[in-house]
Amino acid sequence: MNEKKQHKRRVLILDDEFEVRKVLSAYLTSKKGGYEVAQAATIEEALSMATRQPFDHIISDVYLGPEDDPDVETGLDFFRRAKAAGVESNIIIMSGKANVDIAMEAIHMGAVDYFHKPITAEHLFFILRRAEEQARLKKENALLRNEINQKYSFKNIIAKSPAMGHIFDVIKKVKDYKTTVLVTGESGTGKELVAKALHYNSIRRNGPFIPVNCGGIPENLLESEFFGHVKGAFTDAVRGKRGLFEEANGGTLFLDELGDLPLTLQVKLLRVLQEEEIRPVGDTRTIKVNVRIVAATAADLSKAVAEGKFREDLYYRINVLSIVIPPLRERKEDIRLLVDHFLEKYNKRLNMKIKGISPEAMQMILDYQWPGNVRELENLMERAMVLSDGKIIKAEDLPPSINTSISKENVDGLVGLDATNLSIKKASKVLERELIKRALERTKGNKTQACHLLEISLPALLYKMKEYGLTPST
Repeated sequence: MNEKKQHKRRVLILDDEFEVRKVLSAYLTSKKGGYEVAQAATIEEALSMATRQPFDHIISDVYLGPEDDPDVETGLDFFRRAKAAGVESNIIIMSGKANVDIAMEAIHMGAVDYFHKPITAEHLFFILRRAEEQARLKKENALLRNEINQKYSFKNIIAKSPAMGHIFDVIKKVKDYKTTVLVTGESGTGKELVAKALHYNSIRRNGPFIPVNCGGIPENLLESEFFGHVKGAFTDAVRGKRGLFEEANGGTLFLDELGDLPLTLQVKLLRVLQEEEIRPVGDTRTIKVNVRIVAATAADLSKAVAEGKFREDLYYRINVLSIVIPPLRERKEDIRLLVDHFLEKYNKRLNMKIKGISPEAMQMILDYQWPGNVRELENLMERAMVLSDGKIIKAEDLPPSINTSISKENVDGLVGLDATNLSIKKASKVLERELIKRALERTKGNKTQACHLLEISLPALLYKMKEYGLTPST
């Protein structure tokens, strides 16, 4: 049985002293080291070798000749020339003297480490293993970032409707500007997806994308979360903390559900947008930040302004450019694409082989109004795929809210619904009560099973049963 030969890591040693090269080479080629080693006594020789073949690491001495000779190039000169020639190896600088200035300069230039001679084998192995781990993490981060950039590229946002096409055009026009963007739309329409498309297709793509739900942070912690704090700023501040604005520096801060911010913090947010600086809680200094703000809300901020719940000056400062995402019911052209996308996604994730959806089930999906928008459609597809007994999703695999045909006969047959009433709000309550009633009847009063059919939580079911005066025996 032939085993695949494991790749040996390769090291180039650059030092003008033969004895140093000999000792380091012995360390590295030992059984514990397991490296392949090449040696060079001059910069020209090392550059020739490094540009002809790849090395995992290059260990270079600082002084490659008399220290008092200004014409002799140093290991730092080699570093500059190697990087200019496209050498991608980890370069580690060594010196016979513990010179802090040289060490700092080497690290500033991009050397992965610095040590002074003599060095033990254990210390050398530790430096090399650490450099290899850093290189591995850097490669993984690059792959992950590339994957994220691909995921949020325009071609991977599933839509073909003219309304979404217009949104893509707007994103392309404004993506590289620092202009504040307000994304509005119903819950589940994909506001964060649009925010990520703005970020990952912009010149800020290599900076951080920091999302924060403005309604998900306790009010007494909001200022600290946004702007950070110094040690001792308040009772529990046992150490300093960077805020979200500092974390997002050089990138994008996504403020989801902006309308939930209390008025006290709205004032401070306005100041940050105007001055582009923050003041950590308990600090006397201000910190400059370079952050793009993308905000999102499902609420009507203009109404909140009229009611005194949202500052008018902040509203106009945030609403420089508005992107309105239409609800799914207004862009039916996207539904088939999304269904196919979710089939592919959950086939991979759940290791399933669902081939498609029956015409009857697809028609039900197209006819449904989708109050929960794309998020609701995705949840429905995952549920239907899990419950399906075959390779095709059928009408009976869909939940009652979709499976109940909303023909005129069925609608008029719902208790309490007046066919002349066109109020969606009133009709929705009648339909909701009837669906809960049917679910309880079908499950013989088992509330847990009824929750599964209705796709709501048990607390939500109990609340609605109380609201509508329903009992398990209803």
